[in-house]
Amino acid sequence: MTHFLRLDRATVPPEVDRPDPSLVLAGDPVHTTWLHEERGTLYAGMWQTTPGIWKVDYSEWEYVHILSGTSILTEEGGAAQTLTAGDSFLIRPGFKGTWECVDTTLKDFVILE
Repeated sequence: MTHFLRLDRATVPPEVDRPDPSLVLAGDPVHTTWLHEERGTLYAGMWQTTPGIWKVDYSEWEYVHILSGTSILTEEGGAAQTLTAGDSFLIRPGFKGTWECVDTTLKDFVILE
């Protein structure tokens, strides 16, 4: 096993899904995930979504780097955070709010449950 892993969408098959309809507030967002690494409770890869708004509820840690597109992440009782290419951020367990994809957004992610 090599200790270096390049994240490249061409090297893994995509998984396509949608958020639970009860969580969707607007649009018909389609999520595509390229999972490059799964080790115990650690997951890393790339994720893309198409426009829409849905409720989110995080029970895990997630590090994110936005590669393209624009999304707005709003925590309940907090300010809206507009996210565009080049932005990096950390979502802590317990985050509840909404994810709004304004235009198709692609991100790198690392999740630790």
